[in-house]
Amino acid sequence: PAASGPGPAMRLAAVLAALRPALPLLLGLSLGCSLSLLRASWSHGGAEEPCGAVAGRNGAPEAVGGEPGPGREEFRPRIVPYYRDPSKTHKKVLRTRYIQTELGFHERLFVAVLTSRATLNTLAVAVNKTVAHHFPRLLYFTGLRSAKLPPGMALVAHGDERPTWLMYETMRYIHQHFGPDYDWFYIMQDDTYAQAEQVRTLVTHLSINQDVYLGRAEEFIAGDEQARYCHGGFGYLLSRSLLLKLRPHLDSCRNEILSVRPDEWLGRCIIDFLGITCVSQLQGQHYRTYELAKNTEPEKEEEEEFQAALTVHPVSDVTLMYRLHKRFSRIQLDRAYQEIQDLQMQIRNLTSLTPAGEAGLTWPVGINAPFLPKSRFEVISWDYFTEQHLFSCPDGSPKCELSGASKADVGEIIESALEQLNSRYQPLLRFSKRQLLNGYRRFDPTRGMEYTLDLLLEAVTQKGHSHILAKRVSLVRPLSKVEIIPMPYVTEATRVQLVLPLTVQDLDFVANFLDMFAMNALDTHDNALLTLLLIYHPYDAQRVSQVDVFAGVKAMVGELEKRYAEVKIPWISVKTEVPSQVKLMDIVSKKHPVDTLFFLASVWTEVNMEFLNRCRMNAISNWQVFFPVHFQEFNPALVYRGEQTASSSTDFLRDGHFDRHSFAEACFYNSDYMTARTKLAADILDRDEVLESMEVFDVFLHYSGLHLFRAVEPGLVQKYALRSCNPRLSEELYHRCVLSNLEGLASRSHLAMALFEQEQANST
Repeated sequence: PAASGPGPAMRLAAVLAALRPALPLLLGLSLGCSLSLLRASWSHGGAEEPCGAVAGRNGAPEAVGGEPGPGREEFRPRIVPYYRDPSKTHKKVLRTRYIQTELGFHERLFVAVLTSRATLNTLAVAVNKTVAHHFPRLLYFTGLRSAKLPPGMALVAHGDERPTWLMYETMRYIHQHFGPDYDWFYIMQDDTYAQAEQVRTLVTHLSINQDVYLGRAEEFIAGDEQARYCHGGFGYLLSRSLLLKLRPHLDSCRNEILSVRPDEWLGRCIIDFLGITCVSQLQGQHYRTYELAKNTEPEKEEEEEFQAALTVHPVSDVTLMYRLHKRFSRIQLDRAYQEIQDLQMQIRNLTSLTPAGEAGLTWPVGINAPFLPKSRFEVISWDYFTEQHLFSCPDGSPKCELSGASKADVGEIIESALEQLNSRYQPLLRFSKRQLLNGYRRFDPTRGMEYTLDLLLEAVTQKGHSHILAKRVSLVRPLSKVEIIPMPYVTEATRVQLVLPLTVQDLDFVANFLDMFAMNALDTHDNALLTLLLIYHPYDAQRVSQVDVFAGVKAMVGELEKRYAEVKIPWISVKTEVPSQVKLMDIVSKKHPVDTLFFLASVWTEVNMEFLNRCRMNAISNWQVFFPVHFQEFNPALVYRGEQTASSSTDFLRDGHFDRHSFAEACFYNSDYMTARTKLAADILDRDEVLESMEVFDVFLHYSGLHLFRAVEPGLVQKYALRSCNPRLSEELYHRCVLSNLEGLASRSHLAMALFEQEQANST
């Protein structure tokens, strides 16, 4: 019989089995082509009139099918070359003083306090002492000012005591002077106590995109039941948008609305012209208030409404204002302590779930762990103290009396230790201090100040039995929240007047100083001038007509003035045996304007633009003086011993040290020096010999209330030189000069190597 081949069904199954791996690819290609065809038909529509053209930047149609349209080239980035028309005068672009002004940022909160002549020196002062340090800007408004104005308060007097007129003038003044600069405006009376921190927290939770009139809503007398005004006694909050909309209608409100109460007048003005009523709740935030009854004892108020209040009214006298402040401060403090305890409990519960387990729990809970040194050079040493003495003194002496802030710190720590012990063991035991046996403290930059105390205590039981025991306690004063200290505005465009005192011993270094000054200040056209103080010994001053010891210096100055025609370098000749820094500055100060910024330099200083700019930024008139700690290079003969010079070293800061014994360099304003010098003159009377034992640093330290900024300055580098110490100066100044020379020789390792090599050479 003839053999039969495979049937059609079998052949179809074989084909499908061969194509099965390619089916997903085929389906994807088919689906993609279908969608492309559909999109093309939707985009082009009919063939006669294209519907897919889109408008370009200038409104001209632009093709979508790849054809270039009239506006297509405008969407391509182009580099526009800078071209300056030589026929037009070039105008310098003036930048704003602060970057937030250029970016359009606003301050958060402005506070206005309405007061009167009768309460300006009483209630207004109490308000200022309780809330002023919490608000960034606080201004007081009154009709008539009293004869004696309280210090430290910004006051605006409108000249009329009528309450409604005072409100009108206040709103107009706020809009004119502060409207564009602040987001929120809080208005209160001087008989209102406000929790400043709560008010600041409230505005941080509100959106500025809405017209806000927030306060304690009150009904008008015989008025619309739906309309409300904000009671002025409890304060109210206005948004910037509402204030800007209200300003054009203030004059109409003044002429058309009659009201005895200023808060009702303002509320009616806002409702009639803006259609906005006062609310006590907005965006999930509640404006809680508390009305104080007569003869109320704030210390005994335990109501939840009182403790949650943002403002309390009316406050009848100053004493009540301070009592309210004390009570609310205690409430806030208790809440903070309770929150800390809750957080510590959560940390304890979660620590067991961490890989480290209970061993990873630090003490105190929630505070950073102590710093772990990686080498013996990073170990933080402990300072030993008793109740009378400190055994680690700032001047380097082994023992000094415990006084001032250190004594107050030790006393507070001992008191806190007793308080913690009694709170833990009472009522079973009550502890009292007999004596501090040993005290240790150290500052850990990762967590704060640490203390270890060995206390001799007397423990008394409930039955009256007493027992003497010694107990060791450990305490930590943690670092609190870092705050930015507001500083006055300064600029790098201020002219710096360099003052260089020169003696005969400094002649070898003058040429290098003048070369560096010419290269870094004159060649760069830096706004800096130089004045030389030529200090003659009486013997040299008598022979100046025959032999002038500073003739070479004067010749070098003349060469500089020829090279730079617009520069004049004056010099002042002084005759003295004891070149006191204060006496020399007295002479220079009288020859310059009061707004002069001085840089008191030494002949070893290498002037550079980087440091001059820091001098301008760190010296602030009537605020701060700057005493940089220059970097002193070691003696190259001891450090390198012919192997490598300081100039070729890649890390020159390792070849020297910061000379903390030198106070020769200083940046300060002439007005600040004159003010401190006047106080010094009144203190010493005619005893000029006292000036020989003082430096300019001592004048500012003891006779000015300015900030003394003393910091290391890596931009102020001095080459090694053996200073000549004048024995006619005071013992302290002479001792500091000698120490500066000794510590500037070399490091301990370099000195040890030099001694070792010398001993090796002597032995051979």
